Amino acid sequence: MLLKNKQVAIIGGGPGGLTLARLLQQMDIDVKVYERDANRNARVQGAPLDLHEHSGLAAIRKAGLLDAFKNNYMPEADKTTITDENGEVVFSDHDLERMKEEDFGHEHFRPEIDRGALRKILLDSLHPENIIWDSQFLFMEKQKDGWRLHFKNGSEAYADLVIGADGANSKIRPYITGINAFYSGITMLEGNIDDAEQQVPEITRLLRGGKLMAFGNEKNILMGQKAGGEIGFYASFKTEENWAKRSGLDFSSRLQVLEWFKKEYTGWSDIWYRLFENTSAPFIPRPINCMPLDQTWNSLPDATMIGDAAHLMPPFAGEGVNMAMLDALELSESLTSSQHISIYEAIISYETAMRKRASEMAMESLKNGEMMHHANALSTMSGFFGATR
Repeated sequence: MLLKNKQVAIIGGGPGGLTLARLLQQMDIDVKVYERDANRNARVQGAPLDLHEHSGLAAIRKAGLLDAFKNNYMPEADKTTITDENGEVVFSDHDLERMKEEDFGHEHFRPEIDRGALRKILLDSLHPENIIWDSQFLFMEKQKDGWRLHFKNGSEAYADLVIGADGANSKIRPYITGINAFYSGITMLEGNIDDAEQQVPEITRLLRGGKLMAFGNEKNILMGQKAGGEIGFYASFKTEENWAKRSGLDFSSRLQVLEWFKKEYTGWSDIWYRLFENTSAPFIPRPINCMPLDQTWNSLPDATMIGDAAHLMPPFAGEGVNMAMLDALELSESLTSSQHISIYEAIISYETAMRKRASEMAMESLKNGEMMHHANALSTMSGFFGATR
């Protein structure tokens, strides 16, 4: 085996990194995940994740965690409601007869799971000694045939193979390529509401425990049910890349952000005001970036990357976490395959295939982003979802 007597370091304990660690652990490979969070109870932000049959769920199956996933996913959270800017429903699949495709094993079933729940499943599957908390990566330097890793807490570690799973702002990526992401033209302003049923009852009635998309005047509000009665939402709009700075907004001020919404989302109903009035501040501005679709680099024999570190893309196709988990699956298979004569060859094989499929998904995400922020987005998106049913 290529990784026999080798030490593997995964930088970043998100879904992709933890999935890869689980898959390598199953092969009795010496693997460590270095995570910047202080411990496993650190708060996990972000919307729920929908896993796809041939990517995220395929990795879950290979990791032997499908039963655990079934015990923790959120039934009905994959249901969708589409409204106009006034909150008038133009499409909903909540009351449609359940189709047999809405079950595990079917290509179009995309079950949703809370990020925290998925993280717990993956953490519970790892030996405690295989994840090193409070390890914020600073830099690495060549040592022998591998790398000496340095962390903010002053600790160091050696690894024969380093895998960057540290997200959009990866500190590992610059060791592999100098290619940077570009701005897509879209920014999303994130908010989260605790105890949503109590705080925003009219919104939760629209949401119905699933996902909601509101379209109007080339702008969106996108939201989804989270665990514990919380909902997360995004005001999504086209703007300049440095909007967050130039806006002059204090994102910890609900009043300021609400006044911005009233001005910028002209013609939108005051039903949406409740979101901004009840958000657990601060709001988080998120410029949506994407790696170039034609990116390539010369592979290294002792370092590679997965997930957003490798192929950051917009969220408008729901492929981000699925591509990361598929990366984990394909990289683990490549590194443990008898078809390759060296780790270097295994990495080349993985990266070549990864870049191709990630580019296709990124292109789809960019196209969807344009479609969702077009003047005809309401009719286009309701027609799209209606056609899929």
